[in-house]
Amino acid sequence: MKRYESWGKYPTAHHKIYPLQWRTDKLDMATFDRTVLPFGQGRSYGDSCLNDGGILLDTEGLNRLISFDREKGILRCEAGLTLDKILELIVPQGWFFPVTPGTKYVSVGGCIANDVHGKTHHREGTFGHHVSCFELMRSNGERLLCSPTENEELFRATIGGLGLTGLITWAELTLKPIKSPFIRMESIKFENLDKFFEVSAESDEKFEATMAWVDCLSQGESLGRGIFMGGNFAEPPFDKTPTGRSKTLFTVPINAPNFALNTLTSRAFNYLYYNKQRIKIQRSLLYYEPFFYPLDILDQWNRIYGNRGFMQYQFVVPYTDYNAIRTIFQKIAESGLGSFLAVLKTFGDIPSLGIMSFPRQGVNLALDFPNDGTKTFNLLEQLDQIVKANNGLVYPAKDARMSADSFQSFYPQWHEFAKYIDPKFSSSFWRRVTVSK
Repeated sequence: MKRYESWGKYPTAHHKIYPLQWRTDKLDMATFDRTVLPFGQGRSYGDSCLNDGGILLDTEGLNRLISFDREKGILRCEAGLTLDKILELIVPQGWFFPVTPGTKYVSVGGCIANDVHGKTHHREGTFGHHVSCFELMRSNGERLLCSPTENEELFRATIGGLGLTGLITWAELTLKPIKSPFIRMESIKFENLDKFFEVSAESDEKFEATMAWVDCLSQGESLGRGIFMGGNFAEPPFDKTPTGRSKTLFTVPINAPNFALNTLTSRAFNYLYYNKQRIKIQRSLLYYEPFFYPLDILDQWNRIYGNRGFMQYQFVVPYTDYNAIRTIFQKIAESGLGSFLAVLKTFGDIPSLGIMSFPRQGVNLALDFPNDGTKTFNLLEQLDQIVKANNGLVYPAKDARMSADSFQSFYPQWHEFAKYIDPKFSSSFWRRVTVSK
């Protein structure tokens, strides 16, 4: 049975569900007695996909391919179609997504609404850069074709607009050609944060896709140590046998006990993960799935955090001062609330198209914290202040708790964006962060 909750399982919300079946169906939203919000796969970590007390428009039924030009790599599909289903079609035909998030179990509409980014940001920008057009259904029944040249303002508002401007019924994407489904990857072990920036500067020139896992509990001279991963799609012939396709290895059947993830287990995991690579540089040839979607091999992995759920905290700060990242790592290490997973990446200088898009040039860090209540909230509030003081901002699609003051400071353009919100659409997130100061 489908659960209508966020991936982080916080906060809880209650909804009326309206399942969608056909993109051509007439939908008289004006007659609904409460606000509405599109809901795809529920992979948003916070409450941007929730509409407590309102209606969720379940887009899972809008899962059809409309057309695919195999010569030009142009694909049109309904907004509820997931990336994994598209990959099954396009990869054997020699195509891939220019931009993809860290899971393939997300809908196209969700990727647009959150203007997702990935390992290729320094080369390709965000998902929105590769959307040529989409249809937007408004609550008054209008169906608007939106593109960079038609209804341009709504196009920019909907990309990264968190599902608030209307219902995306279908979208057209431009894909990138690949010579094989395999990735030539380098894993580079670095000793501290300074070394990360050295490796990153060299690797962003060399690799089309980059990211780093970081041990956020290390301190002293090892502060910010980790493993950097860079990769390019490989061209045959191959000098070695590639690692084959990966499948889901295990499904977490139930929520783990809350005590299973704690400071000790997080510290042990970080130590083991860092030391699993014995040599400085390790090279491999592997299928694209474990490189782009490493967590997808563990189905329902969010259950390892137990009933309490977890908070993902993601932010970007400008390149001008690396000390912000250093200060945040120190603050986390001192708190003892270690992140089980920490991903560090540099964003390139390609401006995002969306009015409310998160990615911008700088250093991006994503962290997962078990939801331990007040002490977790207090730590994240402290991190907000550091990010704010360094002219950075927090990612709304990952947030479940930032204050209205912080959001409005991070996104002063929210007033401009609000002009394009459909009057019948709302979300728990938007109501939380736009209360009066």
